[in-house]
Amino acid sequence: MNMQQRSEETRARILDAAVKRFAIAGYNAASVDDICSAAGVSKGAFYHHFPTKQAVFLALLEGWLTMIDMGMEAARKETVPETLVYMTNLYPAVFASAEDRLPMFLEFWLQASRDETVWQALIAPYRRYQEHFTELVEGGIAEGSLKAVNPQIAAQLILSLAVGLLLQGVLDPKGADWQKIAEQSMQIMMNGLAI
Repeated sequence: MNMQQRSEETRARILDAAVKRFAIAGYNAASVDDICSAAGVSKGAFYHHFPTKQAVFLALLEGWLTMIDMGMEAARKETVPETLVYMTNLYPAVFASAEDRLPMFLEFWLQASRDETVWQALIAPYRRYQEHFTELVEGGIAEGSLKAVNPQIAAQLILSLAVGLLLQGVLDPKGADWQKIAEQSMQIMMNGLAI
């Protein structure tokens, strides 16, 4: 294994340990020492990869959002209603990538309410998703597959559904087949919006 591979492996171990510590103890209670111990790395190795605990937290948020972005890019179908219903297929990937780490979703929200830097890191993609869905709805109206509704309000409705289902999945991960509920919910919404 070369030095680059070892460095990437160390970074990955730090991120893995951090997400587990943040999920168990919360962001504020999880210390750099705890993360280093769980990752089996020195503090020097930690600070080589991340200048602060917040930098690790933001890297985890960025990784989660990148996965969502890639899924959304790959979801384009023939019509906008088909695209939106198909996007519900992202739910299993979101949950599978997080496994027992879904409490991190709540940690992102909690820290965003307390820390301007985290808020900025979370609100920017949220606004990007809002814009993406607004443009998607505008495209559906233009192609004639959606009713002439306010695209911004429809985009907020779509985001509310996505975030609400994700929150329910965090609170009760085994309580339902969340992907199936997401698909059926989006289908109900599309039935109301589609021409």
